[in-house]
Amino acid sequence: MAFTFKQFHIDDLGCGMPVSTDAVILGAWAPLTEAKRILDIGAGSGLLSLMAAQRSQAAITCVELEPRAAVACQHNINHSPWASRLELQQTRIQEFSQAPQWQQYFDHIICNPPYFEHGPQAEATHRAIARHTAHLSFTELLAAVARCLTANGRTSLILPVQSLARFNPLIRTAGLNLLERVDIHSVEGKAANRVLYLLSQSPDSAVPADLPPKVSQLTVRDKQGQYTPAMVQLTHAFYLKM
Repeated sequence: MAFTFKQFHIDDLGCGMPVSTDAVILGAWAPLTEAKRILDIGAGSGLLSLMAAQRSQAAITCVELEPRAAVACQHNINHSPWASRLELQQTRIQEFSQAPQWQQYFDHIICNPPYFEHGPQAEATHRAIARHTAHLSFTELLAAVARCLTANGRTSLILPVQSLARFNPLIRTAGLNLLERVDIHSVEGKAANRVLYLLSQSPDSAVPADLPPKVSQLTVRDKQGQYTPAMVQLTHAFYLKM
């Protein structure tokens, strides 16, 4: 399916994880405007990488394992205004993060990770890779983040609320801190179903280890089904009709 934003176009044909509201929220929220080197883990169609390119002057490395998604990602990069600043690596992040040249290299990492651990996997392999942790567990993801992130770097992720019980204990184990959490409510009055996380390396001299994370809320739509003012403010630089 093709999706046109204000400054770029995404064709996600063949991608296991198509363009989603989750990814747009993450790409618009992540505090990466001052970043110099950004890593997009599991880049898929390249949506997060292109949003990062629009919002920063950074050099961006996209890592994508699945071949069809990598083809779509490269196509979207080539047809964007920022092709010279984006590089695609078709490989597993587990192997990528072991290479000495990438360790402690990126000052911001962004990821919309696979999160299904149990239950039936998608029959299509490319969709299973994008959605299930069998190909990238939370432990492997956080270990790769810790290896690739600079000492003062930050990592932005989006996760389902039901994954937090498994994910949260692994943050400290990987040597990372939770700095900020945003609870996302899809509709006004409903319980949060997604969270945005901002992580840092640990220990961070500027952030005491026992300091609780900053917590806030984002509601996507009001009870009439319209985007809330907060959602409009967050995403107006990307969505055509905002």
